[in-house]
Amino acid sequence: MQDFAAIDFETANGQRTSVCSVGVVVVRGGEITDTIYRLIHPRPNYYSRFTTAIHGLTRADTDSAPDFDEVWRDIAPRIEGLPLVAHNSPFDEGCLRAVFDLYGMPYPGYRFYCTCRASRRVFGRQLPNHQLHTVSAACGFDLEHHHHALADAEACARIALKIL
Repeated sequence: MQDFAAIDFETANGQRTSVCSVGVVVVRGGEITDTIYRLIHPRPNYYSRFTTAIHGLTRADTDSAPDFDEVWRDIAPRIEGLPLVAHNSPFDEGCLRAVFDLYGMPYPGYRFYCTCRASRRVFGRQLPNHQLHTVSAACGFDLEHHHHALADAEACARIALKIL
């Protein structure tokens, strides 16, 4: 796959609508051509200790951030016509569908590909697990800031370029 957008969401709590950051890496012709990182005002607007422990974001980080619909107005034209790729795509696609529904936005029918599923097919039992950092390393990419949405999206893009 040479043309796609890798995407990663972080959430503030256990609700799929609570996206608090998004990272997008646009790949065209097998090269990264654009990157996007945005903080988002989550709904509902509270952070669980569990999610903050994972990604480090707190309410103070996103209290003045724009709502999802405003963020997506900037992202949508930059990924138009591209399939989306995510590591564990059911989570990221679920988040995207949930916030589109929450904001009453018509879902454009993005096609998702999953690098986690692809890793299971390609690497099978060669890897101890198929977590993003493990697969990233197997594909020769050092994921330094795991659970930062843009870093995770870039790792996903690098994996997709190798195995999708």
